[in-house]
Amino acid sequence: MSSIDLGGKTVNRLGYGAMRITGPGIWGPPADHDESIRVLRRSVELGVTFIDTADSYGPDVSEDLIREALHDGSGYGDVVIATKGGFTRHGPNIWAALGRREYLRQCVLMSLRRLGVEQIDLWQLHRIDPRTPREEQFGAMKEFLDEGLVKQVGLSEVGVEDVQEAQAAGLPIASVQNRYNLGDRRAEKLLDFCTEQGIAFIPWAPVDAGNLARPGGPLEKVAANHPGVTTGQLALAWLLRRSPIVVPIPGTSSVAHLEENQAAAAVELTDDEFETLARAA
Repeated sequence: MSSIDLGGKTVNRLGYGAMRITGPGIWGPPADHDESIRVLRRSVELGVTFIDTADSYGPDVSEDLIREALHDGSGYGDVVIATKGGFTRHGPNIWAALGRREYLRQCVLMSLRRLGVEQIDLWQLHRIDPRTPREEQFGAMKEFLDEGLVKQVGLSEVGVEDVQEAQAAGLPIASVQNRYNLGDRRAEKLLDFCTEQGIAFIPWAPVDAGNLARPGGPLEKVAANHPGVTTGQLALAWLLRRSPIVVPIPGTSSVAHLEENQAAAAVELTDDEFETLARAA
C-alpha cells in the first residue's frame, strides 16, 4: 500500500473515516457500541494508520470511541488521529459553523482531553465560518501550532483561494478535506493545486460514484475485468490512482464493509480503465 507523510508520521493512503460509528443523523451513540469498537480495532489490524474524526461526530462520541478502542495508555502508536473543530450541533443532521477564537480553542482543548493526547496530530477547521473574520479563525489555528497543541493543521470544504489566503496568513496547510469522488468532481481544481503543493487531499464520501455505479454503467463494465472486485472498491482504487496525495477515508459501522473497503488498496487499474472512468465522470 502506498503511503504519505501526514500528522508528522508516514501513513498508508487508504484511511478510515470515523463519522459513521455514531447514531442516526451523526447524533448520539451508535446502535451497536461493541461493533463500533471492533471496526476501529479491525481497521488498524488491516493496516489503517490514518483515522479521521471530528468533535461534532456525536458530538464527542466518535472521539470517545476512538480512545476506548485504540489508546494504548500513552497514545496511538503509529496511527495518526486527525480531528476537526468549528461545528456546533443542535440535533440530528444539524450543523452550524462557529469560528470564534474562543470556541475553536475550546474545540482543540476538549479534543485533546477526549483523545487522551498532549498534541493532536492533525487538526482541521471543519468549515470556515462566514460570520467570523477569517483572520480571527486563521490566527487561532496559528496559535494552536505555536503553542504545540496541534502538530499540523488543515481545512475542510474550501477552494484554492481559501487555502492561499490561509497560507498568506502564515498557516502551513498540511491537508484539505473536500467532498470528491468519481461521481462528484467539483473539487478538481483544488486537487490539482494540492498535488502541485504537496498538500494531502482527503476526499470524503469517496465511494459515492453516483450514476457511474448504475447496473451496466462504467464501473460495472470495468468490474467485469476484475473478478470478485466491487464497484465501490474500483471507485476507491481510482481515487488512489488519481494523485499520490489523495488519502480516501471510507467510513462504515460494519466490520465486513470495512474489510471490503480496505481490500481496494490491492486493486490495480490499467491505464485504459483509469482513463475510461475519468472520461465517464
